Amino acid sequence: MSDDLHITVAVIVEKDGKFLMVEEMCRGKRVFNQPAGHVENGESLAAAAIRETFEETGWHIAVDSVVSIYRWRVPDSGETFFRIAFTGQLLEHDPDQLLDEGILRAVWMSPDELQQAADQLRSPLVMRGVNDFLKNIRYPIDLIVDM
Repeated sequence: MSDDLHITVAVIVEKDGKFLMVEEMCRGKRVFNQPAGHVENGESLAAAAIRETFEETGWHIAVDSVVSIYRWRVPDSGETFFRIAFTGQLLEHDPDQLLDEGILRAVWMSPDELQQAADQLRSPLVMRGVNDFLKNIRYPIDLIVDM
């Protein structure tokens, strides 16, 4: 696999009209993103989404569907990201969980708050995922086959 190609997962989860987000440092700038990250070697996509959400927010979740699979090419660097966005259910929060390095905090944001922070979103995939979620786009979790 090329160093310019990245397979990532994200979790889009809503509670009381707000979405679980992380505020993090990226290239020296504070940005907002869904709980997201790279898939580790030997890890299923769903397991990566569950792990990343816990590590970045302290929330245990169960994924139950795929919102979409996105391909995004970063204009400045040429890197290409394939992002599989999951949704699911919140199970339990562990307020004592130390968050991943670079994560400043987990925060709940409404779609309007996300729109107002458009210049602080980590990528265009963030708002696109929320909008697709709000359109009730869902694909069965068994769309993804791990072998």
